[in-house]
Parts: sequence; C-alpha cells; structure tokens
Amino acid sequence: MNPFEKGTIGNVELKNRFVMAPMISNLCNIDGTTNDNHLAYLNERARGGFGLIITEYAYVDPSNGKGSPNELGVFKREQIPKLSRLTERIHASGSKIFVQLVHAGGKANPHYNSGSVFAPSSVDYMGNIPDEMTFEDIKGVEDKFLNAAEISARAGFDGIELHGAHGYLFQEFISPALNHRTDEYGGSVENRVRIINEIASQIRKKVDIPVGIRLSLYEDDMDGYDADYGIKVASALNNIDYVHFSAGRFAPPGSSASFYYDHVHIGEKLRKKLDRNIMLVGSINSMKDAQKALGVSDFVVLGRQALADPYTPFKLQNAIPYRPCIRCNQACRNLSNAEVRCTVNPYTGIESIECHDRKYSGEVVIVGAGIKGLEASIYAASLGLKPVVYEKMSVGGQFNEIVDEYKKRDFMPLMEYYSAMLKRYGIDVRYESQENGIMCTPDRAYPDIRNSGDITIDTNVYRYFDDVLLIAARNHVIMSNDSLNSLERSRVSGYRKIAERAGIEFKNLDSYDIKLYDKNQYDILEAMKSGRRSVDEYILKNESYFL
Repeated sequence: MNPFEKGTIGNVELKNRFVMAPMISNLCNIDGTTNDNHLAYLNERARGGFGLIITEYAYVDPSNGKGSPNELGVFKREQIPKLSRLTERIHASGSKIFVQLVHAGGKANPHYNSGSVFAPSSVDYMGNIPDEMTFEDIKGVEDKFLNAAEISARAGFDGIELHGAHGYLFQEFISPALNHRTDEYGGSVENRVRIINEIASQIRKKVDIPVGIRLSLYEDDMDGYDADYGIKVASALNNIDYVHFSAGRFAPPGSSASFYYDHVHIGEKLRKKLDRNIMLVGSINSMKDAQKALGVSDFVVLGRQALADPYTPFKLQNAIPYRPCIRCNQACRNLSNAEVRCTVNPYTGIESIECHDRKYSGEVVIVGAGIKGLEASIYAASLGLKPVVYEKMSVGGQFNEIVDEYKKRDFMPLMEYYSAMLKRYGIDVRYESQENGIMCTPDRAYPDIRNSGDITIDTNVYRYFDDVLLIAARNHVIMSNDSLNSLERSRVSGYRKIAERAGIEFKNLDSYDIKLYDKNQYDILEAMKSGRRSVDEYILKNESYFL
C-alpha cells in the first residue's frame, strides 16, 4: 500500500496514511488548557504533511484522572473556545485532528490530582496501591468520557481516540494481571471490555464523529498478556472505527523502544490485518518501515520521528533529506521533569519562538565537522550564507567512535542526513586545518580511557558507556548501578544485557575505589544548539558584512 494514498476512518477522509502519534508533551497549561506553544507544536506537524494529528492524551476527570503535570484536559465547556482554536489551526494546514481521551486510573499521579486514585482492582501499581472501583465509580467514569466526547465534537475535533494502552484505566480493565474483579467487569474478555463498549455506545448516540481506541497488542511485563489475547480484545470491541495498536503496560520497551530493539517491533507480532481499520505505531522512521507497517495495517503512525522532523511525510514524498529519530529516548522521555524535546531537533517543543526572518549572503568558515559543526553549517546555509567547512580528521567527529552496534545502527542515519544536506546545499568540506572562522570544535572533550586497565566507573556520560565495552574485552570493569539512572528504562534493559555479556559488573559503589567519576554529560542536542548559537553570535558581531 502507498502511504500517500487517501484513507477513510468512519466518515472522515484523510489525505494520506501518515498519522502523528499521541505523545505526552507537557506543553499545555497547568489547568489543562491549550496555549500558543502547544498549538504551534501540533500545527508544525500538520504543516509537515501528516494526514491525521492525534493529540496527546487528554484527561476527562480533573479530580483523579490526570497522569502528567501539564496534560491537555477535556472536561468543561469553558475549554471549547481554546480547543476550537486548535482544531481550526490544524484544519487550516490541511490535516484532520482527533483527540485522545484518557482516565489514568491506577497510574494517576497523586501530585496532580485532588481525589483518591482508583483502579479496577486494588493491586500494586509500581509502588502505589489504588482503591478498587465501585460500580458507581465505573458509571461516573462513563459519564466523564461522554461529557468529554460532547465537548470534543463541539470544539471541532474530527474524531475521538480512547486510550486503552500503557497501563491506563481501560487497559487496567483489559489486563488479567490488573483486573481481578468477579462482577460483570472482570473475568471474560467480553466483561473486561464492557466499560469500553458501554462508553463507545453512549458516544455514538451523542456525536457523529469516528471513535477509535489505542490498545496494547501485548504487554512486555513478566505476567503480561500476549498478542493473541490482544487480538481477542480488539475483536470483542463494538462501535469502534479503528484500533490503534501500540504495546506495553509498565515494563520496557513498550511502543517507544530504544535502539536496542528492532524497528516496527509491534507489527512483527500483529502478523495479519484484521477486519477493521488498523493503525500501527512503534519505531517507524523510514519509508521502508512505513511500507512494512502497512503490510498489516491501514495507517502508519509516527511518534518520535514526528518529533525529530515534523516534515517527515512531506520530505519522504518529495525525496528531501529528513532528520531521523535515533531512538535514543533522551529528551523525548524526560517528561516527569520537562516539556517535550528531541535530541536531534533543537526546535521541538519551542516552535512558537521567534526565528530568523532575515536572509543573509556571503561566505562563512566553519571549523570542525562533528555534530556541532555540521549543524552550524546547514543552519548557516538555511539563512542564505555560503559555509565552507574545515575538518582535520573526518566528518562526524566523535560519532565515528561509537562501539555499541545497536546504537551505531540507529545513530549513523543522522550522519547520512548531514551528508545529504551538505550535498543539497552545495557545502564544501575541506580536510585541512583552519584557525579562523566560526569555531565548532566540541565544547567538551572527554579524556580517552580506552587504554585503561581494570576500572571502576560511575558516570552518566554516554561516550564512556561505549568505551567500557572495549575495555571489558581485556580488563575487569565495574560500573555503578547509579550510572544507569541516566538512561530511560528501555535503554537500561538493553545496555545492561550487552554490557553483562561483555563481562561488565554492575554494583553499588559505596565501598569501592572509583577511578572515574563524571556526571557532566554533553549530548547531541547540546552540540546542535551550540552550533546554531555560534552562527547566530558570529552574525551579530559581523551583521553589516552579511547584509
């Protein structure tokens, strides 16, 4: 199937098969209302060619349904004007927009909710034990979803997606590990999906827009259900226009699998198309991935790739180089502390800031062709300047020293992107020394430890995570358990496996003599920002020359 073909969901026609995934952004206001930054963030993806934008999860109950600090909310009529502004903006850019509605259930964060947290059964939720829902609680939740659906339709959303994945309330009913009820909302698959079917039926009677659901096809937890069970759940749903398959409950990798996992990993377990519209998400960031996903689905959902480059669909269709998601799970997963960001896109989450509206001319010299220099060079070219890049060694700098084979697989496409952009802009790279110009050598150079003997290390520096893999081939390496705290859970599990295979031991280092302690991480995003900032500062100092 061609991803650029039109598609239909219910009574809504989409211009292509590319869907932006619902992803927590923390860009909304603390009261759940949208704002200019949130609108600009979503609209940039609509302008980038996505046929459908699905908002991040939006809580329907402000008392105990909220999962993150600045989450979008849909629960009172006073929100309609601002929500209408969002839908109007997306429609003006040629895309459709669905709102994803959620109740966080047992995963509701007590810091952001005033009421008692509840779930289908009173079981352990990663250290928290919620109250068990009564029959009245269930009916109250159904009312909240119906209210949110009516608000959504009035605000101009083209459709509604119910969030039934990732350990939130609906999946809590679905999952045998979380639902121990013996009434009509537990036991059989039909009983477990009863609350969803009741809500979907009520919405159908009130509003005339498509209703879909995001489901975890399988759970990665030790006691999790498998894909066969997930398909049974999908087949038992009524009044649903599409199923959006994701994966996971609490354990990694879920849908946001790091570079230690295969691309289109969820699709590999789906195997065949079902008798209804299917969307598929999960580590899709190329045309090859999209076509593989469309072998078992009707729509292809881009999550982190939409953060890396909001114009991915447009660029794919027009054979323009695009920034690839490197599946590092760094900036995009730091959502307990920050707004959404992306390690390879300095503008993600700050799309509303003032950008250069002036074009310049003239030649500039860029010294260094690592990430900082490469980003500086294509940024300067985008402003109308003609960069000449000087590099003593090789393009890519420290990128060329990556040892971890999994990391290298997903990081090197970023180098291919830069190479393509150098060619597209006609940027000359000269392999010789140069002392004058925009200096883009690394802001932080780490000591070379690869020839060390036995070593005990406590660090969050990604470079050293690679170095110790080499050291362990001939020496004993002990690594602090605290070092892994800097990694997202999917990367922790993946890295730990390859490190332990290499003979690295992980310990609490209170009683050990630590030979290397370094918690001063300098990452790709910082290098990119530094490169752009260096160009801006150079222009400010010499602006009259370039006008």
